[in-house]
Amino acid sequence: MEAFTADASTRSYYRVVGRDLLLMDDQFDLPGFAAFIMISSHLNGLGLSAPRVWHAEHEEGLALLEDFGDATYATCLARGLDEKALYELAVDALLKLHHAPEGRQIDRPAYDMQVYLDELSTFSHWFAPAVAPGLDTEAFDVAFRALWETALTPVAGRHETLVLRDFHVDNLMLLSDRTDAARCGLLDFQDALRGPCEYDLLSLLQDARRDLMPGLEEQLLDQYCADAPEWLGHDADIRARYHLLAAQRHARILGVFVRLCRRDAKPRYLAFMPRVLSQFRTALHAAQLTEISSFLDHALPDWGQVGGTLHKTLSPKTGPANG
Repeated sequence: MEAFTADASTRSYYRVVGRDLLLMDDQFDLPGFAAFIMISSHLNGLGLSAPRVWHAEHEEGLALLEDFGDATYATCLARGLDEKALYELAVDALLKLHHAPEGRQIDRPAYDMQVYLDELSTFSHWFAPAVAPGLDTEAFDVAFRALWETALTPVAGRHETLVLRDFHVDNLMLLSDRTDAARCGLLDFQDALRGPCEYDLLSLLQDARRDLMPGLEEQLLDQYCADAPEWLGHDADIRARYHLLAAQRHARILGVFVRLCRRDAKPRYLAFMPRVLSQFRTALHAAQLTEISSFLDHALPDWGQVGGTLHKTLSPKTGPANG
């Protein structure tokens, strides 16, 4: 068997050579393991492509999975495959999921206000004190959450689809032997929640790891809006939620990247920080979150300019950045 490990998780995978099988070892996250098994079956039942589970030992967190091969989107893009075609296929997969009434009929928690705000506290407890040592983190977090609780009202009650949450090039695969939306293989969905349709779209189009070629994000937004479920409303409604959710997600990711460095000794994610900071600033403006922008400018002076310096100022250590 050939071993490989997911970068930001405790899961391990082993390729059973010559058998088109993977052994997944998720013994440290048995609830996530159970969720993976259930969601894989659900997605395949919708006509999408998730690795099928051929056998599972639930108490040990071990499963034999269908092996999708090595053609992740990231690998395909590095080989020079057509970026636009790959992303259009991924948008088609999302549209198939979002049009399916049964897509949200699965026993998963709701992406509700509490989840959004708890994710934003990751920004408060890791990114903010890394930028402003000596910050009163708890006071910052209380004020930050209060501003976001108002801002997120338009999306907090929307539980209209299964949100995979990490829908980006490292978790998508090109399955050339399949047709239509099933050509897009889906990975890493065990944390899925029931939430708004726009979340996975922005996860795809505003990736922390890479920039899209100029103009492609807008073209793909147009593609999605042209075929979106009618109950999502007008294009302007979809885009407003898209930018709002983008701002929330980028704030969370900034905190997660600092946490990965300081708590988990994985500093390589800091290389993506300048891009995510730029995406966060852009999303705050697009979503017209002026109160949040003003609060950050006051509480964390020059917060948007620190991306290039965090490699020098952060070192892996245990505990939150302010101790």
